[in-house]
Amino acid sequence: MKWQATDEKAVVLIVDDASVNVRALQHILKDEYHIKTASGGVEALACIAQEPNLDLILLDVSMPDIGGYDLCKKLKDDPKTADIPIIFLTGKDSSADEEHGLSLGAVDYITKPIRPVIVKARIKTHVTLKRQYDLLRAMATRDALTGLYNRHYLSDALKGKISQAICSETPLSLMIIDIDHFKQVNDTYGHLVGDIVLTSVAKVLLEQVRADDIAARFGGEEFVVVLENCGVHDACIKAEKIRSIIENLHPEGIRVSASFGVVQLSHHINRSSKLLNHADKALYQAKESGRNKVVVCREKTSKVSRTLG
Repeated sequence: MKWQATDEKAVVLIVDDASVNVRALQHILKDEYHIKTASGGVEALACIAQEPNLDLILLDVSMPDIGGYDLCKKLKDDPKTADIPIIFLTGKDSSADEEHGLSLGAVDYITKPIRPVIVKARIKTHVTLKRQYDLLRAMATRDALTGLYNRHYLSDALKGKISQAICSETPLSLMIIDIDHFKQVNDTYGHLVGDIVLTSVAKVLLEQVRADDIAARFGGEEFVVVLENCGVHDACIKAEKIRSIIENLHPEGIRVSASFGVVQLSHHINRSSKLLNHADKALYQAKESGRNKVVVCREKTSKVSRTLG
């Protein structure tokens, strides 16, 4: 989930195989929303993959490829799209049809012909509710200063990532990042400047991680990045890239660097506590050996086996 300003226009996807209906809805909604369109279920899925932060979907029931009910069920069964509100907008006006649509997880069911005032009012209601839900979820899972995930979210999400990696037999790597001499920054320049340093580093992490990775503030000046489907070699390359970017940041004209401890999920390092503990050992080695470097913790020795930087 991305931070999103509440004054930005919401993004609404219209899915209908009748172009006349799409044009009518576009005309009604174009001034208040960013409009995306799809002429069927297959095209809608492609559009959603490209635009994951949809605020609402207007969905026809009768379409030639994937029917609206089937598409709704598919979206609600996928955790990545389950929270997007869906409004059925259809000519099927029986109570049984409406009941079925709502039972699949749609938030509303509007029958044709379109009544612009009603459509606009209901869309506004559900977009507002979606924005409020997103804000509450962000407050519960995000660090208020940096916008990264918080430690509570990391604790739960890391366990899920580990289980998924073990079941799918795919690699998983984790890095702990610590800003070097951060206490000196606060003591010398003050905590407001220290906050700017923290947010600058966090911005780098947000820009460098992929959608399925986790970037979290672990506490104080420490951060954790979880890299899905990523072995230790590639994790080291990513860590070194981040280290280099941080070294060249100079927020408020201050020279900043960071130390990294990296570890990969393995047969023996197979729990969240073990991953964090071994990454922390590598981080300690990085700091003890001069800071501003990447150190890898290997499974057999739990000691330095490669340093970069």
